[in-house]
Amino acid sequence: MRLKFVVGYRTNWGDNLYVVGSSSELGAMDESKAVKMEHASGELWELNIAEHSDQQFDYYYLVKSSVGDVIDREFGVPRLVTSADHFDTIYLKDQWRSSHAFENNLFTAPFMKAFFKRGKSKAKVRQLKVKTNAARLQLRAPRIGAGYRMGVVGSTKALGNWDEQKVVLMNDDHFPVWQVDLPIESGNTPFQYKFVIYSDKEEKVVTWESGDNRYFPLHDFSDEQKLIIQSEEEFRYPVGHWKAAGVAIPVFSLRTSNSAGVGEFADVKMLVDWAVKTGLKIIQVLPVNDTVATHTWVDSYPYAAVSVDALHPIYANMQSIGKLKDKKAQADIDKKAQAFNDLPEVDYEQVMQLKSSFFKRSYEENKKTFLESKEFKAFFKTNENWLPDYAAFCCLRDRNNTPDFTQWGKHEKMTDKELAAFVSSKAKHYDDVAIHYYIQFHLDKQLKEATEYARNNGVVLKGDIPIGIYRNSVDAWRLPHLFNMDTQAGAPPDDFSITGQNWGFPTYNWEEMAKDGYSWWRERMVKMADYFDVFRIDHILGFFRIWEIPWEQVEGLMGRFNPALPFYLEELAQRGVHFDYDRFCKPYIREHMIFDIFGNHADSVKRIYLNEYAPGCFQMKELFDTQRKVKVHFDTKIAEEPESKDFNSWLRNNLYRLLGEVLFLEAPLTNGQAFNPRIGLHSTYSFSELDPGTKERIDQLYIDYFYRRHNDFWRESAMRKLPMLKAATDMLICGEDLGMVPASVPGVMNELQVLSLAIQRMPNDDREFWHPADTPYLSVTSTGSHDMSTLREWWQEDAAQTQRFYNSILGQQGDAPYYCEPWVAKDVINQHLHSPSMLAIFPIQDLVAMDDRLRRDHPEEERINVPAISQHYWKYRFHIKLEDLLKEEGFNGFLRQMIDQGGRQADY
Repeated sequence: MRLKFVVGYRTNWGDNLYVVGSSSELGAMDESKAVKMEHASGELWELNIAEHSDQQFDYYYLVKSSVGDVIDREFGVPRLVTSADHFDTIYLKDQWRSSHAFENNLFTAPFMKAFFKRGKSKAKVRQLKVKTNAARLQLRAPRIGAGYRMGVVGSTKALGNWDEQKVVLMNDDHFPVWQVDLPIESGNTPFQYKFVIYSDKEEKVVTWESGDNRYFPLHDFSDEQKLIIQSEEEFRYPVGHWKAAGVAIPVFSLRTSNSAGVGEFADVKMLVDWAVKTGLKIIQVLPVNDTVATHTWVDSYPYAAVSVDALHPIYANMQSIGKLKDKKAQADIDKKAQAFNDLPEVDYEQVMQLKSSFFKRSYEENKKTFLESKEFKAFFKTNENWLPDYAAFCCLRDRNNTPDFTQWGKHEKMTDKELAAFVSSKAKHYDDVAIHYYIQFHLDKQLKEATEYARNNGVVLKGDIPIGIYRNSVDAWRLPHLFNMDTQAGAPPDDFSITGQNWGFPTYNWEEMAKDGYSWWRERMVKMADYFDVFRIDHILGFFRIWEIPWEQVEGLMGRFNPALPFYLEELAQRGVHFDYDRFCKPYIREHMIFDIFGNHADSVKRIYLNEYAPGCFQMKELFDTQRKVKVHFDTKIAEEPESKDFNSWLRNNLYRLLGEVLFLEAPLTNGQAFNPRIGLHSTYSFSELDPGTKERIDQLYIDYFYRRHNDFWRESAMRKLPMLKAATDMLICGEDLGMVPASVPGVMNELQVLSLAIQRMPNDDREFWHPADTPYLSVTSTGSHDMSTLREWWQEDAAQTQRFYNSILGQQGDAPYYCEPWVAKDVINQHLHSPSMLAIFPIQDLVAMDDRLRRDHPEEERINVPAISQHYWKYRFHIKLEDLLKEEGFNGFLRQMIDQGGRQADY
């Protein structure tokens, strides 16, 4: 058999195109043995293989530089050639599959596993007998719902002479590639054709593709049996890009009659039913990993997981695990569960105590059969890379009454051998370990059931990956070398917090992670793909650079970027800055400042916390010379004097302010030779009291550092990590790119087809608001997030701002209503539904805001998180049971109509 490959690609000078395939003649999928193509004419490249042995084979194209380095590959899985055994020649006419095309997202998990999941069609595919020569038309088109098929109509008799009633249906055996073989002889070419969409239910063509007719060129069939495979890469949809709508709600906020005071994985199925009824395709949740650290309500914070793999026990549905044999104990549990379920909010501690009691009883009753079961053994084998470590951590956390492993004595560190012995089934404490296997087994089972239920109903779950790991977690305990444990991740000052945010997480040691190809990240992604088809990267900017705060500091204001390009002393001198370390890097504290800040308390502040080293010049006493020391002091003071908490908090925060009176922060590991400007330095007394010339030069440094200096540097940083993250699974990736966004971020996200986040109230430019019509296609548009007030609460926060929004964005005249009336919420939602964004996902609170009967009376009760509160209680619970929401036919029909008319409920 002879092969001829023809493909179009525009190369740079010196680059060459290659083919690599599964056969020995094509290099056996070894890219170093790929076969070089010859440049033909224009952008076409050709390759002739005189003798090819395999009748079925895979192949793909790649580009190599003049020195043989691979610089580009086709997107997706290799191409497949089948049913070619009786042909003398196969002619393959292909189009390059760009790895940067936004349509590539249609090949990710949500589309393949849910939206466009193929079932068996009842439509008959015409079987055309191929006697001699054949033209195989192929179309790669994933965007087609169940109940529809691709077909071809064209200018030849075999293609119905443009009669759509004689449409030739295509085969989807290799979906998303559709194909059909046509008998062809000399004189039958050239011909023209178009692809169409055929409805199995209506038994007719329902959509023709747009654009010019496709063209099959002239071929000579005189001397051999030839198969010509002409591949097309995209159906030209006349209805525009595919779009969908979704709902955002934390799992803990769900409410059904069967839950026990908190939303559970089993409740997700009923939310799926509501999504199907209303036309929603995406259910977005917050992180669901285990955060049990202190056994208090503080553990309600979903972004501080003790394991990036384990699921939170609070989400287990006890009824699904099975009733206790002890009927009295079961009755008591049922009674408490009902009482907790009737509460307006989640009582985290009570619910956890109830479920922990149930888990212990259930495990004791079932442990023998459970531990010997095939199902558990299979689960353990699949999750062996993390499960024993997690169970040991939980056991030691509870034994020592702290998750801080530095206080665990001899168990502060554990070798692999020591850990294996600790979790051995022969150990006396084995039940204290194995109970966590039991809980995780059931959590895994319940969430997978919810995931599969969603997929089978054309809905997908969207998960959330926190940017950091909890300092006292199993990951930090077992793999401390992967993290910078002496630092804290956070965010610079923004609308959420004027002093920045300190999340407390250690930052990643990316250099160490790169040594094994980021296996920790890849394994984390694979585990997440068990449950989610879409995921949101919390603070994707952290893959470009993270805001890193030294351990001795508390406020985000005192952080710096990592990685960064600090200013070395030589460069500072060249730019006209005479660097005075004491003046620029030590807290600038003068007497008039103390009276400005502390007022009547200035004298006591000077006496207790400060030393005067020169007339009117002060420095912090050694006991208080870092923010961390001040925090420790006041944590004790507030605990001892709770009645003076407000005053002591005010005093502590203003001492932080004094310590923040610096202009530059010394760069780590530079031995005092390099410095980063302190963010927000313009608002300091220190800056205001510089001479005008120095002010101007430092201002220029500041602008360069924060807005220009790092663009290419941070792009390179992200491109070392994000492609790995994308390649690990087939999940669709969305990135939360809010805040101080480097100029390189949009380009990288577009190149990798990562969807950006477009929140109307937080535009990434100088505008006060996004207009949804201005959002890019590769984005998720939303009215808000869990870190923000709901639409109704925001409407009442700032009347002047609301008025501007009412007039400029909603296009209304006159005075804005004081409250966000249902019709206002409808207009806002409707704008988002009609936006270009691929996904429009709304907090459930904002959706029910459109109905005066369904929404809560007080919008402030709908807030999920307040970022400015470092220890916020995450206890919001949706006030309507999902059973009741499903019965709201009027509202559900109204929402479905909005989604349909917004172009977000198409079958293809």
